[in-house]
Amino acid sequence: MIATQSPLAARQRDVASILQHAGPHAPRRKRPALAVLVGLPASGKSRIAEELRSRTGAAVLESDELRRLLFTRRTYSPQESQRLFAAVHAAIEQLLAARVSVILDATNLAEAERAPLYEIAERQGARLVLANVTAPERIVRRRLARRDTAGVSRSEADLRVYERMRSRVEAIAQPHHVVDTSQEIDSVLAAIAKEMTGG
Repeated sequence: MIATQSPLAARQRDVASILQHAGPHAPRRKRPALAVLVGLPASGKSRIAEELRSRTGAAVLESDELRRLLFTRRTYSPQESQRLFAAVHAAIEQLLAARVSVILDATNLAEAERAPLYEIAERQGARLVLANVTAPERIVRRRLARRDTAGVSRSEADLRVYERMRSRVEAIAQPHHVVDTSQEIDSVLAAIAKEMTGG
């Protein structure tokens, strides 16, 4: 008889994998920040996450990358996504408890997806920083087409995924920044980084 792992043990293993993958972090802060990026595929979230990492030293948790880490064969089923984000949320909680700031790079399109993140930030006394990352549809479509031909993106989302997800977009109920990645973004990045670091 093959012993199966308990759900708790499986969760702990997933979280450990995510934390190890996140790598070394910046010095701990008196009050860490949780920056939540919100946006459709190809809106430019990963670029924003990397820019903010370089400015703040925060750990970046990117859902596409972490999905590949946890699942060799990805189905994008509700059960798979539930397991992924349960582990991501637990990892965020541990990092904030250790006073490490975190940037979550995921679509986060619905308030039901964002609500647990609001609660984690409040529980850990972290600064909650929200950024709605956007780009005009024609530019997003061009980026998605380039992804398909170049094959360099970490995301597996294509035009069909983009079209399906557009109907799930919900307005952000909390104060937030808007980052249009088709425009000059240095000033808004500076504002987000300042809010994250309490500068």
